[in-house]
Amino acid sequence: MAIEGSAGLERSELILGGQKSGKSRRSETLAQSWLQGGAGRSAWLLATGMAFDTEMQARIARHQRDRAERVPGMQTEEVPLDLAAALRERSQPGCLLVIDCLTMWLTNWMMPAQGTYSEQAWGAQRTAFLQALAQARGPVVIVGNEIGLGVIPLGSEVRAFVDALGVLNQQVAAACSRVTLMCAGLPLTLKDGA
Repeated sequence: MAIEGSAGLERSELILGGQKSGKSRRSETLAQSWLQGGAGRSAWLLATGMAFDTEMQARIARHQRDRAERVPGMQTEEVPLDLAAALRERSQPGCLLVIDCLTMWLTNWMMPAQGTYSEQAWGAQRTAFLQALAQARGPVVIVGNEIGLGVIPLGSEVRAFVDALGVLNQQVAAACSRVTLMCAGLPLTLKDGA
């Protein structure tokens, strides 16, 4: 279902790409278009990144400043782990949700700071997220990295992460109405329709 007055934004869109490919910028452009498309609309960013070191703290602060300038009407909620619950809670007609990003969300689950990863807990959260996405009452834009195009990593943990992200991207792409691949700031439509 297309969202009227939103430059072709679909009910759900997955935006994939490499680092600095323009993924987040596209999601912000869609959010700005959504907010300008009619009175009474709102937009929320569900941010999954966690600041474990000073570089990540600075990166998050820079993203917050830049986003506040580009999309002043979008509110932010930090959701490092229970993305399914946040999606269920925030999804409303007239409210666009931007999830940025799937890759950091998976990182928070598979490579937690305390080192206690549970395949069972991750599987349950992934299933709950996919169910919440299918039941979303408003439009959802999801940002994620495509990292499977490079060199095959040497470590078993990294290979497991690349595999898990590939599976997650496939499942989310199947659930979304539209899938866009970003490269050098340019969008390539991979899927357009149900």
